Amino acid sequence: MDALWDLENKMKLSTRGAILLLACASFAVFCVCAVIMLIKLIACNNNNKIVHEESASHENVSEMMKTTTTTKTTIRWTESHCGWVSVKRVLMGSMLWSRASKLEENMSIVWRQRQRLRGSPLLGLESGWQSNNSASAVWQRPILKGEKCELPSFSGLILYDEKGKLLHDSHEIIQELLEMTSYTPKNILITGAAGFIASHVANRLIRSYPDYKIVVLDKLDYCSNLKNLLPSKSCPNFKFVKGDIGSADLVNYLLITESIDTIMHFAAQTHVDNSFGNSFEFTKNNIYGTHVLLEACKVTGQIRRFIHVSTDEVYGETEEDAVVGNHEASQLLPTNPYSATKAGAEMLVMAYGRSYGLPVITTRGNNVYGPNQFPEKLIPKFILLAMQGKNLPIHGDGSNVRSYLYCEDVAEAFEVVLHKGEVGHVYNIGTKKERRVIDVAKDICKLFSVDPDTSIKLVENRPFNDQRYFLDDQKLKNLGWSERTTWEEGLKKTMEWYTKNPDWWGDVSGALLPHPRMLMMPGGMGGSEGEKPSSVGSSNTKMVVPSPKSSTTPQKHGFKFLIYGRTGWLGGLLGKLCEKQGISYEYGKGRLEDRSSLVADIQNVKPTHVFNAAGLTGRPNVDWCESHKTETIRVNVAGTLTLADICREQGLLMMNFATGCIFEYDAGHPLGSGVGFKEEDKPNFIGSFYSKTKAMVEELLREYDNVCTLRVRMPISSDLSNPRNFITKISRYNKVVNIPNSMTILDELLPISIEMAKRNLRGIWNFTNPGVVSHNEILEMYRDYIDPKYTWSNFTLEEQAKVIVAPRSNNEMDASKLKKEFPELLSVKESLIKYVFEPNKK
Repeated sequence: MDALWDLENKMKLSTRGAILLLACASFAVFCVCAVIMLIKLIACNNNNKIVHEESASHENVSEMMKTTTTTKTTIRWTESHCGWVSVKRVLMGSMLWSRASKLEENMSIVWRQRQRLRGSPLLGLESGWQSNNSASAVWQRPILKGEKCELPSFSGLILYDEKGKLLHDSHEIIQELLEMTSYTPKNILITGAAGFIASHVANRLIRSYPDYKIVVLDKLDYCSNLKNLLPSKSCPNFKFVKGDIGSADLVNYLLITESIDTIMHFAAQTHVDNSFGNSFEFTKNNIYGTHVLLEACKVTGQIRRFIHVSTDEVYGETEEDAVVGNHEASQLLPTNPYSATKAGAEMLVMAYGRSYGLPVITTRGNNVYGPNQFPEKLIPKFILLAMQGKNLPIHGDGSNVRSYLYCEDVAEAFEVVLHKGEVGHVYNIGTKKERRVIDVAKDICKLFSVDPDTSIKLVENRPFNDQRYFLDDQKLKNLGWSERTTWEEGLKKTMEWYTKNPDWWGDVSGALLPHPRMLMMPGGMGGSEGEKPSSVGSSNTKMVVPSPKSSTTPQKHGFKFLIYGRTGWLGGLLGKLCEKQGISYEYGKGRLEDRSSLVADIQNVKPTHVFNAAGLTGRPNVDWCESHKTETIRVNVAGTLTLADICREQGLLMMNFATGCIFEYDAGHPLGSGVGFKEEDKPNFIGSFYSKTKAMVEELLREYDNVCTLRVRMPISSDLSNPRNFITKISRYNKVVNIPNSMTILDELLPISIEMAKRNLRGIWNFTNPGVVSHNEILEMYRDYIDPKYTWSNFTLEEQAKVIVAPRSNNEMDASKLKKEFPELLSVKESLIKYVFEPNKK
């Protein structure tokens, strides 16, 4: 029993010893940890405190911000895990901001880059920041009193006092910092600045900030004009480069060689009507072009501001009874192809801000008006129409509501956003003053002293027309911007400018239509008084503006036609029309069946449109094709398809003169019924090999969305000496059939073909005057107007068949589609009298 007792006591002593040893060991570990923590605390203190060359005592951070002492300060941005109180993700999402607790009486702000961005400074951080170690994320910069210093962002910045307590006046302090640190660019690239809004912004910045270098990039589309930049032409801080934002090589080259630190991205296709007819061009320009710019910014890593110009239309339609406008965080609900592409571009901009830290700012603006605007837009269109004494066409009932800002006010808004806008934010540029479209028209009628009841014409509405756009612009007003120009004052200034500059845009007849559909094409305007500038800028500034090639006529338009069929009747007449209208043109040298020669033509001429008036019809008539079938196929089928395919590759519209001789009267379209063949009807006549090849190629061309097919029938012109003229032909026959047919009066319709090209019309068109006229009716007019002694006789189709090789087509074509597009189009009999017989009357 004693032995057991002794063993138990020994065990208790051993246990107590073990516990004592464990406690000693724990204490030793605790002491070591305490020493390590103390060392870290000292290191953290050394890394994070602000060093003052001149000592100063501050009771709190707010007072330190307001100090007026001559203090030289170094803010150290460092990666240090000691003393962090809070981490908040920034809206841009590409970096993390933190605020370390303030040690002693000093403030410390801590910034850490994401691991994958190590070794390179934050995109958009101004020069002067230096890193001690490329492998770390430590950045520092000395700041002198009164110096404007850019902090990367204030989104998510939190301020604490020296004890780590949150400062409740952080917002006010940050606002003071924002006011103290406005952005100052050095080299700005403005895209699309030969256009309307951007030209006013560029001219304003060039004039007001001579220390800023402004580089303008514009491809000179139909709505751009070099004359818009004339106020800046002689300024040493201005450079113009002709080019497309879709060219990645060009954009990268400009960013690097011009040391661009700021981009203001205006370039875009903007007209809603155009987007309904050619939406792919909007995707190409507005989305792909923006993507190219963003990628160039990411690659070069030198951009400190990327200002993306969007539109109020991305919000979609505002409720009619809404009293509060769309704010910057409202949902995007675009309703037309144009606004959809702008919303898509915005998503790319936001993604590059989040993913790569690109310092982006987005603006969304109301409608803008003023001098220099291309007249496809409402206000300049109405002004020019009123100047010409024509009706003002209004889509729908005119109840749609819009807000209008004068261009100079908008230019000032962009000036404010450039200098004071916060990275990662969106700013609405708008006005609370709304107007119905019909009221705008009435105000313009009042300026011109015309009766609105007789001058305003309601026309067919767009496929979709938003009733109202309404913005909340308070956020921009908080930066100090406000609308200055009243509606009455701005409208009067605009009217006076267009009155003094009616020919600023050249021939804009296509844009003044109720539903303009202008072709998306390059086409810069020359200088004043017909001058064609090859450069814009001061003598010591390099310009990159290719001079247009010489042409046979002065270029008054942004158009240049490449015409095939020089030796043909229609091709020759087209050239004369171009000379008369002052449109630059050249005839193609290549043969239609030779692809390489066609490509060479397009590369040399650089046309905006291609007209195909070439083809084999046979000499003296289509009977020739019956014995020359392979030649007919080679030109009429293979050649036409080759030209269409090349034009599609080059993004060119091809105006193709085809034939309506692919139909004949049938049970559904009986002779004398007035029921004509429509564009969607399938050909039913293959009596001649010529007609067979024409029907074949027309069907294949339906797959090409860049082709406008014009079905010509029995063409007639005022030149009665031309042996190809239908009237000349039948007046020389001894006998003729007497069958009513649709016909094409070239003197009226060829100019319309040029207008159709300007309007970017595509698809198949019955290119005839409305109605029909018989052989006898034409010859009666010939006798009455030209030769009173003229006589003729008729024979039947059976008798005709004995003297011809191939049967002939007789039909009536429905010209209602063409008549709807050109309401002034005359019926075939009226056109014959006006354009053919009256001018030749003896």
